Parts: sequence; structure tokens; C-alpha cells
Amino acid sequence: MMRVAIVTSDPRVYYIAARVLKEHKIPFYSLRINDEIPFDVEVVLTSEKDFEKVKFPNKVIVRDENFIDELLLKLEGRERFKTVFISIDPGERPGVSVVADNRVLEVYHLKNPKDVSVIIQLLEKYPGAKIKIGHGAKRHRILMLKSLAKVLGEDYPIIIVNERGTTPRVGGVEAWAVQDIVASINIALREGRETTIRELIKGDKVTKGEIENIKAKSRIISGGRITISSELAREVALGNLSIEEAIEIQKRKERWKDDTRKE
Repeated sequence: MMRVAIVTSDPRVYYIAARVLKEHKIPFYSLRINDEIPFDVEVVLTSEKDFEKVKFPNKVIVRDENFIDELLLKLEGRERFKTVFISIDPGERPGVSVVADNRVLEVYHLKNPKDVSVIIQLLEKYPGAKIKIGHGAKRHRILMLKSLAKVLGEDYPIIIVNERGTTPRVGGVEAWAVQDIVASINIALREGRETTIRELIKGDKVTKGEIENIKAKSRIISGGRITISSELAREVALGNLSIEEAIEIQKRKERWKDDTRKE
């Protein structure tokens, strides 16, 4: 029986879906958007832009090759895994992985700690999934959690995990990206303590050493042109600003001072 149909106007989506289905030896129909869907089809594969146009109750969006996991679940008659963790290795460019029943389904490398749209999308894709986050990289972790809180609320449950020893040694040009992703997978496989976003972002204790380190980093990032103030460094340490935002604020302050002196 042909239990799967590809229904899309997007050639790229069709190519990806057809190739992956052939690799898994899953027979399929190739249909146009307005074609009648045969009676024996259980799941329709389509693109994000065609999703609403396809009138069928059981649909899977094809963005990349990872659609196969969701498709196989639907074909097996299981709507979800027993446990799904969206796991985060916090840092300047966080690593994110989706681990379900100890299987790695998806991995991502985010642009920065405030880039949480992928995580929100994953929560929608995997209802009932829980977020795990490593306890390290405090400043980046807090910045990320505050960004998540804007969407999920501060009472949203989070599992905090001791990430010591989760980052492997990896060689190669892209080693830093691979390390973050592997670390996020290892965090997903560890036990942790469940708490809330509020609990993890509360507090205003910032050490003098943290402030000086952030100020020094601002000089490096700005090419030696800007050193942010202690007040801005403290806001960065608390996760209220990214260091790049603090540098821009400092630049505006210094330009304003220069303009005032000229007057």
C-alpha cells in the first residue's frame, strides 16, 4: 500500500522528500496541490508554504532530511516518544539537540544566546518536550533564559544539568561547532534538577572579576576602540544586555559626550 504522498509545489521539498523516502524504501505518490489524495494514504508530506493548502488531516512539513523521524512515528501509529528533551549547551553560540528516547533526532548551532526561535519551534514540533540546559557559561545562559522567558514566561520549567565533562575534544576546522552540539547531546543524556526560569535568572550578585572580564572582552570585540562602563558590564553579567548591545550603548554615550564638548 502507498501510505505516503508528497504534495507540494516546491521542487526542493519534493527532491528532499523523494530522495529520503527512496533511501528508506518507502513507496509514495507524487501529487499536485489540487490532486485528489488516494484512499490508502496515511500521511502527506508537504512544504511549509503549502501546508494550509493541502486539505488532509495527517501532514508532515519537510524542511530538511529530519522529517523522516516524525513520518516514521506517524506510520508506526505513535504520535510521540516517551521522553523528548530539547537540550542546550549555553555559550556564545549555543549548541542545541533534540534527544528522544535516547535517540538524537535533530541538532542545531545557534547564532547567539538570544536566538531562541529554533527552540520555540522545536517545542511546537514536539509537544510535551522538556528543556535541559547546562549549568555553565552563566552570562550566556542567563541571557538565553531571559529571551525564552519573554515567550514562555518565567514559571516555565527547566531542567538544569551539571555539564562538567560533557564537552569532548574534537579536531578539525569546525571543531568548536561540533563540540557545542555534542555537549548538548551529552547534557540531554544526563540527569538534572527541575526548576523554573525564574529561579535560574534571579539574583543580582556580580563579582568585580566578572565585571572586569566583561570590560576587557568589550575592548577585544570592539578592536580596542571601546571599553564599556562598569554599569553596562554589570547589565551584561546579569543577562539584561548582550555584550554587543552594551558596546553600541557605550558608543552612543561617547558620541553624545563628543558632540556636547564641541558645542
